[in-house]
Amino acid sequence: MERNITQSVILGGEESVLQERQERVIDARQAVLEGSRMTIKDIGPEPQSFDLEKATLENTDYRAVAWSGKYLQLTLMSIPVGEDIGLEAHPETDQFLRLDAGRGRVQMGRAKDRLDFDREVEDGWAIFVPAGTWHNVTNIGDETLQLYAVYAPVHHASGRIHATAADAERDEDSGDDEPPSWSVQPAQPPSDEHA
Repeated sequence: MERNITQSVILGGEESVLQERQERVIDARQAVLEGSRMTIKDIGPEPQSFDLEKATLENTDYRAVAWSGKYLQLTLMSIPVGEDIGLEAHPETDQFLRLDAGRGRVQMGRAKDRLDFDREVEDGWAIFVPAGTWHNVTNIGDETLQLYAVYAPVHHASGRIHATAADAERDEDSGDDEPPSWSVQPAQPPSDEHA
C-alpha cells in the first residue's frame, strides 16, 4: 500500500505531498511500535494479553491488580524479605498463586490457629487456596518474593495498586477496595477474615 501511495504522488509531481505522506507512514509505524510495548492497565472485562512472568518480576508493589474479569481477577504481588501476605481467609474466593522469583513458606488450614498445611515453595511453584481456607505466604528467602494471584470470583477494586501491605489493609478496612460492579459476586458475600 505504501508503494502505491508513493507512485501516485510521484506521478502527480508533488514532491512535498510525497514527503508528507512518507512522514505519516513513518509516524504510523512508530505509533504501532509504541503501542506494542507492554504496559499493563486493568481494562476490565475486555480481552487482554501480556508477558505475565515479565510483569510479575518487574512489579515492585505489594499488590497491583492487572486484570479484572466478570468471574476472576489477576493481581501481581511483591513481598519483601522477611515479610508476608498476612494470615487471612476468603470465605467465597478460591485462589491460585504462582511464584516467579524467591522462596517462601505457605501455611494453610481450616482455622487460623490450626495451619496444618506447611510447605516451602520457590520459583515455579503453584499454591492452590480453597475458599474459606486460612492461609499465609511468608518470604523466607534472601530476595524479594515475586508472585501473581488469580482470584475467583473477583476480589479487589479494578486497577487498584497498593505500594505496601499497610496501604492494602487501609483500603480494605475503609471499604475502598471493593470488586467492580461488572463482576459476579456471591449473593451475600461474607467479609474476609484477617488474623
